[in-house]
Amino acid sequence: MGELSALDPDEAPFWRSLMRITTALPRALEDQFLPETGLAITDYGVLVALSEAPDHLLRISALATTTGLSLSRISRVVDDLTRRGLVEKRKCAEDGRASNAVLTAAGLARLEAAYPGHLARVRASVFDHLSAEDIRTAGPVLARLAAALDATPPTDDC
Repeated sequence: MGELSALDPDEAPFWRSLMRITTALPRALEDQFLPETGLAITDYGVLVALSEAPDHLLRISALATTTGLSLSRISRVVDDLTRRGLVEKRKCAEDGRASNAVLTAAGLARLEAAYPGHLARVRASVFDHLSAEDIRTAGPVLARLAAALDATPPTDDC
C-alpha cells in the first residue's frame, strides 16, 4: 500500500461531521424511540426490513445484509424479537441448516404503531434542516457510500 496523505481541508470537516452524525443521530433517535415504543432503532430496522420482504420473510443472512448488521448481531436481535412475539424463526425449507425470520402480526402491529413517532423524529432530526436541493444532491452521495459499504456482505449462515 502506498503512502497515505492526511485529510485535506475539505475532507477533514466532512469526515468529522459524518462521524458525528453516525454516532449522535442513532443515539438521539433511540433516546426518544425506545421509551415511546419499547423498540430499539435496530429492532425497528429489522421489523421494517421484514415488513418490506415478500411474505414478510427473509433468510437470516439476507436480513443481516439488508440491515447492515453482522450475522451474530442479527441473530441476537432476531432471538430477542422472537422472545417478544414480534418475529418467528423458521428453518429454511430449501436448506435445513439455515433459518428464516418472519414478521408476526404482533410485529407488524408494533411497527405500524411506532411509525408515526419515528417519522416525526426523523423529520425533526434530519429533513427539517435540509432543502429539497440538499436532499437531491446528498442522496446520490450517501447512496454511493452505502453501496461501497455493502460491497462485502457478511458470510452466509449455512
